[in-house]
Amino acid sequence: MVHTVLSSQNGPAAPYTENRTLSTCIVHLVRHSLNFCSWKDRKAVAAKLREVYVAETAEAAWDALEAFDADWGRQYPSIAQAWRRAWQEVIPFFAFSPEIRRVIYTTNAIESLNRIIRKAIKTRGSFPSEDAAEKLIYLAIRGHEKTARTVRGWLTAVNQFAIMFEDRFKPIQG
Repeated sequence: MVHTVLSSQNGPAAPYTENRTLSTCIVHLVRHSLNFCSWKDRKAVAAKLREVYVAETAEAAWDALEAFDADWGRQYPSIAQAWRRAWQEVIPFFAFSPEIRRVIYTTNAIESLNRIIRKAIKTRGSFPSEDAAEKLIYLAIRGHEKTARTVRGWLTAVNQFAIMFEDRFKPIQG
């Protein structure tokens, strides 16, 4: 699964433009990888894969992937191959600080919010105006905020986003 991550290199990020960085969901990539190995090896394989996605830099992660392949490649060659195929979508993940990585390594929070928005729109059917649709989406998100669990480390990540994207970051008022 690939999701959009903000990019600060070309000015303000806008949806559906070339000014996006695509990053794969690390959790989905790990789960996909574990589908290739036996149940008894899952813990050891997952621990070795963790060395890849917690590496400080993309180069260190590549070295960790090579080390993984040296240890497990004969038994499970498909795992390292899957990571190599997705590598261009894994690299952008390492451009962020560890605080941000902890929040964006999975797309579960994004997928949950998208589900809430789709559900609100689906039950309504049609809208008299674009403004009405925006209001419904706003209310669905506000309702979700009141009942949803907060993402662990979100406040720290928000502070990091404010530093990295200060030209686009607008704090929420009220």
